[in-house]
This record gives sequence, C-alpha cells and structure tokens, in this order.
Amino acid sequence: MLSVIGESPVNTLGGTSKPVSVVTAENNLDEVNRQVQSLGWHFNTEHEYTLTKDSLGKITLAANVLKVDAAAGDHTDLDLVQRGNQLYDRKEHTDVFTADLKVTITFLLDFTSIPEQFRNYITIKAARMFANRFIGSREIEGFTLRDEIDAKASAIDADSDSGDLTIFDNYDVFRVVDR
Repeated sequence: MLSVIGESPVNTLGGTSKPVSVVTAENNLDEVNRQVQSLGWHFNTEHEYTLTKDSLGKITLAANVLKVDAAAGDHTDLDLVQRGNQLYDRKEHTDVFTADLKVTITFLLDFTSIPEQFRNYITIKAARMFANRFIGSREIEGFTLRDEIDAKASAIDADSDSGDLTIFDNYDVFRVVDR
C-alpha cells in the first residue's frame, strides 16, 4: 500500500512510533477487510448455525459476527437483528428468546485466514482508497482501479467455485424456473 504512493516499505508494523502513513494504511486495510467480508461470502458465512440462549434467554453474539439472520425457512415468526453483541427480535420487541435458534451468520475472519484471492482484492482496494485519501492522484487511482476490478473478479470466481453454486440456490431464480 505504501508503494502505491511512492513510499518505502517498513520492516515491522509493531512499535509505537509509526509514521502517519503506516498507521493510515493499517487502518484503511482493516476498514476494507471488514467492508468486503461483511458482504458475506462462502468462506465466512455459516448456514444452519445454532445460537444458544443463556439462562436469561438472551443470545450473545461473538465479537467477530458481522451479520445474522434466521435460517431460510426457519423462524419465519422472527425478525432478527444484531444490536451490539446481542440478538434482538424486532417483531416481538425483545432480546429474550424461548429456544435456541438456527441462523445464517457471517463472521469477520482474520486477514490471514481468508482465501488468497480475497486477500489480494482487499489489499488492492485498500491501496487504491489509501492513495486516493492520502495524495488524491487520479492517475494512481485509475491504475489501481483496473487492478481492483481484476482482483474482485478473481475473488468472485474463487468464491463461486468453492461454493458450488447453481441457479437453484436462489429462490427468486428457482421460482421463475419452477413456474
């Protein structure tokens, strides 16, 4: 990311006296990583995941949960949302549940734990945004935007391959075909 703006690489990310550009680059990478993973991909989304209520009937979510929803076809009587680290039912206006729930849940994984294609895409996107915010060069943005588009296509392709997706995975498409 630093090389995109013409700065020298750093030997370590540790320590307290880091240049502003390094701190900004790290923050930008974390922001883009969270943004991309929050879309929910095959590698970070679990279906039919059971959330267990505690003795008070509350369901506490892990710190790395990005989004959660009732599993498709299950719990149609619930309108689940995440409020802080608690699960909340908007339909019943409560955060107290009478049973454990099966949900579709998306987790924020460590950068090193995600597929290579996504690390590449996130890094290029973060570098483009970093350069744009740090020096505002349209030329640099143009070059990195093309790289970002290619990297995103590669990430989507890898996600589709590992997900073994078909048109029947999407109810809206299946409904049209099933008519």
